[in-house]
Amino acid sequence: MSPKDTKINIKDPTLPHSNPENPFAFEPEQLSMLMDPKNLLLLHTWGGLEGVARGLYANTITGLSDEDRAETPITLADLYTPIEKGGQSVSASSKDASEPSNDYKKLSFAGRSSIFGTNVLPSVESKSLLHLMWMAMKDKTLILLAVAAVISLGVGIYDDVDVPTYDANGNKEPSVKWVEGVAIIVAILIVVMVGSINDYQKEKQFRKLNAKKEDRVVKAIRNKTIQLISVYAIKVGDVLHLEPGDIVAVDGLFIDGHNLRCDESSATGESDAVRKQNWQTCYTLSQQTKTSPAESETPSSSYNATSSKEKQTQEHQSMPDPFIISGSKVIEGVCTYLVTGVGVHSYHGRTMMALRTKVETTPLQEKLNHLAEMISKLGSAAGLLMLVVLLLRYFIQWRYGIPHIPTEIVRSIMDILIVVVTIVVVAVPEGLPLAVVLALAYATQRMLKDNNLVRVLAACETMGNATTICSDKTGTLTQNQMTVVAGTFGSSFRFLKDVPPARKDLYDISRVAEKLPKQILNLLNQGIAANSSAFETTDETGTKAFVGSKTETALLSFGRQLGSEDYKTLRTQWPIEQVIPFSSSRKAMATVLRMPHPTESDRFIYRAHIKGASEIIVSQSSTIMTLQESQYTIAQHAYAVKTRKLNSEDRNRLDHIIQSYASRSLRTIGIAYRDFDQWPPLGGEGPSDVMEKDVSYEDLVGNNQLSLIGIVGIQDPLRPGVTEAVKACQQAGVFVRMVTGDNVLTAKSIAKECGIYTQGGVVMEGPTFRNLSNSEMNAILPRLQVLARSSPEDKQILVGRLKELGETVAVTGDGTNDGPALKLADVGFSMGIAGTEVAKEASSIILMDDNFSSIVKAIMWGRCVNDAVKKFLEFQLTVNITAVILTFVSAVASSSQKSVLTAVQLLWVNLIMDTFAALALATDPPTEELLKRGPESRSSPLITFKMWKMIIGQAIFQITITLALLYSNILSYPSQSIELQTVVFNTFVFCQIFNEINCRSIDSSFNIFHNIWANKFFLFIFTLCIVCQVIIVNFGSAAFQVTRIGGVGWAISIIIGLLSLPIGVVIRLIPDSIFMVFFRHPTTRRRYFGEENHCDLPLPSVYLADNERVAWTQSPNVAQRSFSSLKNTSFVG
Repeated sequence: MSPKDTKINIKDPTLPHSNPENPFAFEPEQLSMLMDPKNLLLLHTWGGLEGVARGLYANTITGLSDEDRAETPITLADLYTPIEKGGQSVSASSKDASEPSNDYKKLSFAGRSSIFGTNVLPSVESKSLLHLMWMAMKDKTLILLAVAAVISLGVGIYDDVDVPTYDANGNKEPSVKWVEGVAIIVAILIVVMVGSINDYQKEKQFRKLNAKKEDRVVKAIRNKTIQLISVYAIKVGDVLHLEPGDIVAVDGLFIDGHNLRCDESSATGESDAVRKQNWQTCYTLSQQTKTSPAESETPSSSYNATSSKEKQTQEHQSMPDPFIISGSKVIEGVCTYLVTGVGVHSYHGRTMMALRTKVETTPLQEKLNHLAEMISKLGSAAGLLMLVVLLLRYFIQWRYGIPHIPTEIVRSIMDILIVVVTIVVVAVPEGLPLAVVLALAYATQRMLKDNNLVRVLAACETMGNATTICSDKTGTLTQNQMTVVAGTFGSSFRFLKDVPPARKDLYDISRVAEKLPKQILNLLNQGIAANSSAFETTDETGTKAFVGSKTETALLSFGRQLGSEDYKTLRTQWPIEQVIPFSSSRKAMATVLRMPHPTESDRFIYRAHIKGASEIIVSQSSTIMTLQESQYTIAQHAYAVKTRKLNSEDRNRLDHIIQSYASRSLRTIGIAYRDFDQWPPLGGEGPSDVMEKDVSYEDLVGNNQLSLIGIVGIQDPLRPGVTEAVKACQQAGVFVRMVTGDNVLTAKSIAKECGIYTQGGVVMEGPTFRNLSNSEMNAILPRLQVLARSSPEDKQILVGRLKELGETVAVTGDGTNDGPALKLADVGFSMGIAGTEVAKEASSIILMDDNFSSIVKAIMWGRCVNDAVKKFLEFQLTVNITAVILTFVSAVASSSQKSVLTAVQLLWVNLIMDTFAALALATDPPTEELLKRGPESRSSPLITFKMWKMIIGQAIFQITITLALLYSNILSYPSQSIELQTVVFNTFVFCQIFNEINCRSIDSSFNIFHNIWANKFFLFIFTLCIVCQVIIVNFGSAAFQVTRIGGVGWAISIIIGLLSLPIGVVIRLIPDSIFMVFFRHPTTRRRYFGEENHCDLPLPSVYLADNERVAWTQSPNVAQRSFSSLKNTSFVG
């Protein structure tokens, strides 16, 4: 019996399952019932966390192991407490269970997935190729054309069989009247098939992209070590770590942690943060708060009670619980938890299965859909007009005699109808949406190779027109490979990496361990190891490295350099009472240890280790560690550190040291500690209520009662190429700002180094900025280049104000609190390495390498996508106008109402136009030239004036030349001859093929061949179209109604087609200004003939108050005159 066939009693989760192939105590459905609704009584019945872990063959301390084997089955009976079994303890040997099968022993670590499933949701059922073809066939115009083709086929077969025709010599002509109908049907099938295959490939690409963007790594304990594993590799029974900013990947039970609060609003709808504590505490509190006897029912009856879910919902809104719900967000605190539900059996998995999202449409797609609809209406109107005119002409000819053969009447009407419907098919630009999809699919795949993982498709387009970037410093502009290179312990012990010989007051960093007293080293190493969440792991190459916050990994490496004991030994040596994780608002973190009292064996010392922004830690300190050797000659114990009062002279010296480090672009970190006699400490407010054990950071600091150990300077060098990337952004018209939590001097120094801070710019602190009025912000924003000591709220204010001034804002963020700013921005970039899951969820694009240069590539790809669509639009509208007018004129002018271009020929042109051109023009790779023009404004037209000039110019050329060939007798062919019509058709097609090259440039650039060899798709499709055209003319006589032509005919067709290129040059040489007379409205003029987008200045123009736009300049005199009207605002410049 397979697990799928097994039926369990889902009404009572307290009953053992009867699946003989499952050696665990639970089925997935039973564990789901534990979480939804949260059932604390059921958890108690199962023996709490320990019982669940036992039932899952899991270890809450060492995690799962690759060597795990489920040798003997376990049932719920083994987990029940003696009281619940009538005082009898049930052992494994006395349980009522069948003998274990041999399969149990084969059930390895990997075999858990066969019982509990994997943490992967079933893929959305994708449309098959046949289904996509069926959907494409439902297009009304194609149906109409297919019906007409079938009628034409039927009439053709009837004519060939019953009404044979003879030539002038009396010989019977071949029966080929049925060929046109078949050719049209085949052409329809080809159009449908090619479009469907493209749709199928597009869906396949986006499914791969979605799988990639949903993948991430989590911290797990396996084989007794902390490892980073893919979220898809999580198994029931795993032990996972949670930290602030994480989005919970799977359901589970709280094991151990500190001050954990989760935002479950996205999962359960609850707006209040939910505290998480161990199950014993939660169960005790729930028993104490019971008010109704009905709540003391048995687990099963409680579970089945109608009001159970409502009661428990009300209960856990105000009380802590041990249930970690997937999809919730960790607001603060840290913990480990035991996984109980993955994939479709998790809370979030069941929700996602019910809320399968549809493929999103982007703003550009919507805009193009609207344009396509408008063009379709115009094409349909032209087709209707043509139908009316041709039918009137046909019936008017009856005055000379009505045809005697009915099939002639039907055939004539069908010929008219087929050409009209074909014109509508050609006019309907199905290729427009396809071009966007192809451009986006191509761009997102290539952007992934450039370390940009696109989560929101619209960001591709928007990023191309970003006008300002608000960038983080750490890891984005810098390498995020931090090392301690300088420091000061106490007020006078200073050290430096590579000390200059002249500086006798400094110690080399390699001599710190031998110069510091042992007690100070012990205290320092204890704080570095315990007050950190970083850990060591082994990568694929076997190299060991620290993983986690780069500041913490730098400190751990520094501790190792000082000769510290192994960090894991130090972390486990003393029990941790409380952890206060790092917060970007307080810019500090703390860990409280319980240590034995050195002289009184029955007492403990509670030591809080604190680290954070140096100026904040210094301001919160009242004493400082002393390094006088006489104080350490006789030590009471290994951690007996002496302190003295921190006076004003010390503070001035420390401020000078911080400024000195910051001016060298070093991140400064303050390290301090504080000892307590008891925990929670006396004198503070203590926990917020009886159910909350943790003490706030404010109470821990007290009235600035910390003891300062020292300050270290951490070096984080600039990333290679950042300076060039910033310059490229500025040349592209994008204003770059640095928004960082570092102090003013560090931020200014690094901004200057990478070219963000320039003469005349402003460096401002976050608290100062947030207190400005709107008018003051408007005045300062054009020059604001660096926002230092900023909080996430400051970043949000900055982004909101810039958007109100009409900017298109891109912003980077990595913290949980950056979420609102990332959501508010037009394009939010989160950090793939250092970013929290909340930040990634709020962002549009994930920077996989946290590198600013990748943002520049995103700008290039964004502009490339917009340009690709415009190139295709220019090409398609040219063909649309030419084909409709040529077909209309030739059909009306013909005595037999026949167009020079037949239905099958038009369908071939439609295939070139809609699919092949979309593939060719949508896959042009980006070039550096894209960064040499400014961003387009939100009101910029989709079809620029330069594009209209090219579309109309080429259409006039093509219509003129084809009509001249058709009616001027230049070629000396009879007017209705098949040779003439073949040459006209061939010329028309080659005009489109060569105009495709012409459309590679949509501005005034003459070099239309630039980077053409980099686009293999274009070269292949260009060659394919020529080859297909040669085959059609030489071998498609019956189907396409053409005939072979000689060398002269080919030469004429190719030369005239090639003339599209010099004609394009001539059109580009025509000044735009001479057409301004046709655009009288000032807004329309500005829209089509506004300032050139090219930016020769190093910085873009910027908005001032009242939306006045002033060009940026580095000249101090010009800048002073331009900004003379601004208010005097306090800033660092």
